[in-house]
Amino acid sequence: MTRSDAATDAHAGPAPRPAAGAARPGGGLAGRAVGRLAGGAVRVFLVVAALFWLLPTLGLLVSSLVSPTDLNDGGWWQVFGAPSRLTAENYERLLANETITSSLLNTFAIAVPATLLVLALGAFAGYAFAWLEFPGRDWLFLVVVGLLVVPVQVALIPVSELFGTIGLFETTAGVVLFHTAFGLPFAVFLLRNFFAEIPRELLEAARLDGAGELRLFTRVVLPLGGPAIASLGIFQFLWVWNDMLVALVFADSARPPITVALQQQVRQFGNNIDVLAPGAFLSMVVPLVVFFAFQRQFVLGVMAGAVK
Repeated sequence: MTRSDAATDAHAGPAPRPAAGAARPGGGLAGRAVGRLAGGAVRVFLVVAALFWLLPTLGLLVSSLVSPTDLNDGGWWQVFGAPSRLTAENYERLLANETITSSLLNTFAIAVPATLLVLALGAFAGYAFAWLEFPGRDWLFLVVVGLLVVPVQVALIPVSELFGTIGLFETTAGVVLFHTAFGLPFAVFLLRNFFAEIPRELLEAARLDGAGELRLFTRVVLPLGGPAIASLGIFQFLWVWNDMLVALVFADSARPPITVALQQQVRQFGNNIDVLAPGAFLSMVVPLVVFFAFQRQFVLGVMAGAVK
């Protein structure tokens, strides 16, 4: 700034201040009031929507704590006027029902291996498609992506014939393999795209330090891909746990998972709500516990995918 410019600024004096009553863009008492009202309305709407969404779950929980006689006399909401009607007898009968308790264990025996296999195989395949060079890699990845559009219903008959030939029909292993096969395309697609966003310089630095591909995968790629792997594990576990179609076709009828066992209870004893209600609530609680236990990893995986 020259001396003449400084002199001009000095004669000009300080910049005029806005009038006390003038409203600034986006500010002022009215603007703040509107913003708070809008934010409060959004919060009220979200709370009402959440309560409305949880209403069936609340009804199922209360129904599982009411005796069949009281439940037949009126709806489950009557307990709010008479809390003394709540009882744990239904859960006692449920634990005494060997079919339901064994079906819960069978569901775990299906869901846990199917989830772990998809995570392991999907992580290895995703790393290979992202960072390893081999002939036909891109074309093979396109085939994997194309498998995402294949519906489960299309494979029921041919896979049933295959499992019947090799002795896997109506076995737990057959159900696990079916869920693993149909969960792998999405797992490979998701993890490959996530691993491909890892900076190449980081992997090259690890290779310069003498790390092989297996060490690079376990020490660098897997820790960085933890959120995506956790999100995938939640999706896969929930899908397998809540499945009934595949279990109804391929599972052992003498050792069914919980979804098929509850369906059989409805078919055989249409009015045994004292077993169905607590059994259905327990089958719902397990996925909720898994989701809330890994909620932080799930959010991190979703946010990382959104940013990338």
